[in-house]
Amino acid sequence: MTKQNIRMIGLDLDGTLLDSNKVFTEYSREVITEAVRQGVIVLPATGRPASGIPKEVMEFPGIRYALTSNGARVLDIQEGKVLYERLIPYEDGGKLLEILKKYDALLEIYYEGVGYAAKRDLEVVERYMPSAPMVNYILNTRRPVEDVFEMYHREHRPVDKIQALFASQEDKKAAFAEVGEKLPDITICGALHNNLEANAREARKGLALVKLGELLGISREEIMACGDGSNDIEMVREAGFGVAMSNAIEEVKEAAEYVTLSNDEDGAAKAIVKYVLK
Repeated sequence: MTKQNIRMIGLDLDGTLLDSNKVFTEYSREVITEAVRQGVIVLPATGRPASGIPKEVMEFPGIRYALTSNGARVLDIQEGKVLYERLIPYEDGGKLLEILKKYDALLEIYYEGVGYAAKRDLEVVERYMPSAPMVNYILNTRRPVEDVFEMYHREHRPVDKIQALFASQEDKKAAFAEVGEKLPDITICGALHNNLEANAREARKGLALVKLGELLGISREEIMACGDGSNDIEMVREAGFGVAMSNAIEEVKEAAEYVTLSNDEDGAAKAIVKYVLK
């Protein structure tokens, strides 16, 4: 076992730092506390908006930065500042919504770290998300509006991210194909089994993590990233030391230098103990 010279760690949340019940375990807390004590910068690197990051993560002692909405925004939590931002232009977002509304999906738009969805869709959220922990997360973090399309055009400004949760795999596959063909300036991925996450072309976790490193005087080689889903592939590949969870999709494992235990076995924390802590 060779320790790595790691000065910053980006941790995906769902399927990585959080267990399957969306719990930030005591063991992971202890490991991150020690990493921070040793001077390592630890931050969430998630597809969630800022308002969707658990309070116990955002307010964890020593966690100062957050990478949100797949890299659309990097925040200095302590200063309340946006350090890096890559948003979907209004025109592109409008074209995307026109495509997505043809499918049976719960649509969400994200502005300034807050997710919005139609009230009527949130009332039947189980149709689009059968997982109870995810249902609770969505209902506790999304702000209901009467019509997301009306809100989008009324706001008439760039958006952090747009997400669709599909009722069927057929709709998901068709939507991915159509968006990929018609909107080349939009980056799409799907961290869940039935979702499409859309961002601006340069809103990527890996790019944002490296950019934050540059701002802090930390090289790519000194960055560790842990993830499990398709929105983590590039981050795990771009980091100097990429870690995939054992529950990760194969593409993440192929991009990683190391495959750790699952998120239900504190795999990310155990990788930090193995490769980072002195």
